[in-house]
Amino acid sequence: MAVMTSFVFNVTFDCTDPRRVAAFWAGATGYEVAEERPDFVRLRATDPRGVRHMLFFQVPEPKSGKNRVHVDLATRDPDAEIDRLVALGATKGEHRSGNGTSWTVMRDPEGNEFCIG
Repeated sequence: MAVMTSFVFNVTFDCTDPRRVAAFWAGATGYEVAEERPDFVRLRATDPRGVRHMLFFQVPEPKSGKNRVHVDLATRDPDAEIDRLVALGATKGEHRSGNGTSWTVMRDPEGNEFCIG
């Protein structure tokens, strides 16, 4: 008998300005706007290998504290990609390494942490 498993379909962000945060992530990932309302934006992946949608819901409260879950991005040229993401509105944090790999902690325009390596 086959074992049923789950897969990641959406990554959802709570944010005060969904359009601004979605525009950053669309630029960062190449995802396309599939749906947009004043309080919600849905981005759709252009590459079927991975998370299909990124959702951005407007919430009244600002981010507080460190994210318990975050997005990790991979690239062949981390330094160039960090520069590109900063130009899109990201903030560069500290560089870390461990377990044979290294990454840089970043923040999107509303302060949501993500890593790039």
